[in-house]
Amino acid sequence: MNTIGNNIKITFFGESHGPYIGLVIDNLPAGLQIDEDLIKSNLTKRRPKKNISTPRIEADNYQIISGFYNGFTTGGAFTVIIENSNTKSKDYKNLNNTPRPSHSDYPASIKYKGYNDYRGGGFFSGRITALWMVVGAISEQILKKHNVYIGSHIYSLKNIEDDSFNLNLEEKEQLVKLNNEAFPVINAEKETKMRELIEDAKNNSDAVGGIVETKAINLPVGLGEPYFLSVESYLSNLLFSVPGVKGVEFGEGFNLTKLFSSEVKDEYIIKNDRITTKNNNNGGILGGLTTGRPLIVKCAIKPTSSIAKTQQTIDLKKCIETQLNVEGRHDPQIVSRAAHVINSVIYFGILDLLIFNFKKDSII
Repeated sequence: MNTIGNNIKITFFGESHGPYIGLVIDNLPAGLQIDEDLIKSNLTKRRPKKNISTPRIEADNYQIISGFYNGFTTGGAFTVIIENSNTKSKDYKNLNNTPRPSHSDYPASIKYKGYNDYRGGGFFSGRITALWMVVGAISEQILKKHNVYIGSHIYSLKNIEDDSFNLNLEEKEQLVKLNNEAFPVINAEKETKMRELIEDAKNNSDAVGGIVETKAINLPVGLGEPYFLSVESYLSNLLFSVPGVKGVEFGEGFNLTKLFSSEVKDEYIIKNDRITTKNNNNGGILGGLTTGRPLIVKCAIKPTSSIAKTQQTIDLKKCIETQLNVEGRHDPQIVSRAAHVINSVIYFGILDLLIFNFKKDSII
């Protein structure tokens, strides 16, 4: 399935080492002015950064090839392509027979009978997340009209933890600040330690993972469509489409299992003539619906699978165990880049759900 969405549908296409990757957005109304500066800014945030990411840096030159005229959407299919101009496909010449451990190579080869494009991971590659940055930019500019802001930070990198978001406060300035940072953290001292950890992993031909924590503020009460489009189920569906995401939790998540019910009640109060809750342990969601409190979600990002250490694998042709030295250009961590991708995913998910509550033209 390359398409998702209920009110606004998105379709992704292309592979990591193909000439282009691209997307189609269906059901955008005519007359929406596209903020191309925001698209460019989003793509820059996701782009690899020196010393902490892969040396493969794409210019991300994009073209809008349909559904757009004189600066406005036309109502037709909004189609964008992004050129892949910095590929080294020779680094992947042997991987069709010797799948990389912890990658999609083996199950993809079986599923697609060996016809899949395995270069750079094909359409399983993190390269595809550049498309999310375009979708996120368009969704963000729409939601900002409704005062909805979303921001993420590196909650942890391996065993180094940043400060947490305050589950109860709606800190717009903090979210805006984090969104403008290439390495978003709340505590600057933790950034120094995290960067040292990344450098150590890189020098040892290894990689690390971590957790991204995201906050969304100013959401209306009652957003979500039970049963199967609850806020948690839909956002989780979208978030697990981001390569490397292995876990998603909302609010206190698994920590709730360690406490009594009386300790985690989100009791109702009236504050500033408005019904709200004293606490926000459930991360702004009850019964799959938003409560009006900040939405809090954490995503676990696994360590980058491609590392330069010798690894054990299988020669699929000979059906024997063998050794593999993975060549190419790889990230010692993807957490800092994933933080901005996750923002984009959640911006889209919230926008798509919001249209259930209001007419599309009134939202956009």
